[in-house]
Amino acid sequence: MKYVYYFLKNYETILNACAEFIVLTLELIGILIIIIGSFKAIIQIFSKLKKKQKTNIVINLGNTLALALEFKMGAEIVNTVIVRDLRELGTLAIVIALRAILSLLIHWEIKSERKSEMNDSPEQTPKIDSDT
Repeated sequence: MKYVYYFLKNYETILNACAEFIVLTLELIGILIIIIGSFKAIIQIFSKLKKKQKTNIVINLGNTLALALEFKMGAEIVNTVIVRDLRELGTLAIVIALRAILSLLIHWEIKSERKSEMNDSPEQTPKIDSDT
């Protein structure tokens, strides 16, 4: 019973510490994804110049940035647990809205890049005879 009382008395402190740890971890994962994806894009640029490969670097980097942004938005959502006043909540809402807009723009860019890639090199589809 003593431990339950101690836990409930310090619940807010424990929750804040856990939330801060989760926020920092998710932010770090997002940053690492951006760094790794950027290095991968740089390597693809050089290999594309050297070997004339047909990889679309914009799509790959866009997917990487979208994934990293999802982790960073997750961190901001967890961060709402430790907001202390209305001003922080307003700032947090603006950050989440901006990241959501960035995510939508990245997905739109990926979609338009895939469309232009398909228009540049259309695959040859077999023609189906309609003799029936």
